[in-house]
Amino acid sequence: MARDEIKDLADEEARSALRLKWGEVPAGTVPAWVAEMDYAPAPVVTEVLREAVEAGTTGYPPFGDLGVGAAFSGFARRHWGLEVAPEATVVTGDVVAAIRLALDTLCPPGPVVVPLPCYPPFRVVVDLCGRPLVPVETDPDDDEAVLDLTAVEQAFRAGARTFLLCSPHNPLGRVWTRGELEALRDLTRQYGVRVLADEIHGPLVLPGSTFTPYLSVDPTAILVTSASKAFNTPGLHCAQLVTLDAGERERLRALPMPLNHAFTTFGMLATTAAFTDGDGWLAALVERLDGQRRHLADALDDHLPKARMRPLEATYLAWLDLREYGVDDPAAAGLRHGVRVAPGSDYHPGLAGHARINIATTPERTRLAVQRLGAALEG
Repeated sequence: MARDEIKDLADEEARSALRLKWGEVPAGTVPAWVAEMDYAPAPVVTEVLREAVEAGTTGYPPFGDLGVGAAFSGFARRHWGLEVAPEATVVTGDVVAAIRLALDTLCPPGPVVVPLPCYPPFRVVVDLCGRPLVPVETDPDDDEAVLDLTAVEQAFRAGARTFLLCSPHNPLGRVWTRGELEALRDLTRQYGVRVLADEIHGPLVLPGSTFTPYLSVDPTAILVTSASKAFNTPGLHCAQLVTLDAGERERLRALPMPLNHAFTTFGMLATTAAFTDGDGWLAALVERLDGQRRHLADALDDHLPKARMRPLEATYLAWLDLREYGVDDPAAAGLRHGVRVAPGSDYHPGLAGHARINIATTPERTRLAVQRLGAALEG
């Protein structure tokens, strides 16, 4: 296999490697639910981990970041023209842990605005932090999936002081434009609101769209991100909380260890390798995912012709509007027919007739998943 080639995992390989995605479905069921890719890790990641295991690097992680901040700084400069100093990064165990740390330590008191649909742990972590959550709903009939800034402003007027931004958006696959982000920034400045931006999918913007890092329009924001989604390493536990305020970084680093301790040496080594030397593999991945979204569209035309799917601009997670089939829970129906997709109500409580499907697999599995979902819904 060429160094920058994407290697598909065979079924048995995937079942061994991806213990959640594949291990939690019966044999013969197509798993298209949780956000893991059916691809072998990038060689640069595999190599650094192999070397670490052979060296017996299984002890506690060091107090430093093993180069994560510098690696991200270089990656952000190369890919987005964003200047972020290496010391702006504080390592955390994962993005959700980083969000909780930011809410508890850096964000002003008061309710948190969360656009719906959203990544389900967003709602949970806001609740764990003892914050009221103010949902702002996206119209499920709006193919453009625009952010309702009128509703956002109403929430700010009512006292919300933090906005949790998912950019690019999961599960809508939307890449916000610079103009949209600038409009959000202007509102937050008017009302004294802090933006907490989850940009874990930033490296996975597909051809035809342009990613705008929120820090480039609002340097006062807090960034949380990780290499784990783009490089398929969530089990290694390494993410970043990035703030350009030196005083805030000192506050974070002075916190008691039990508040931020779940990152690992393996995770930091893999992140540094991915952000430093993984550009070629990432380019090959984006090319593959671009092809996969075309395969998905073709499969939908053939097997789910009444489905609506807004254009997939980023990620490998497509949001399907299946209400025309009259089935409240398409995911449950699909599971009975040998395919597991994620229920839309997980992302937007009470929203019927929607599902999220993971296309980071082979064209054959994507078509089979859609074919089985179609058979379930056509009934």
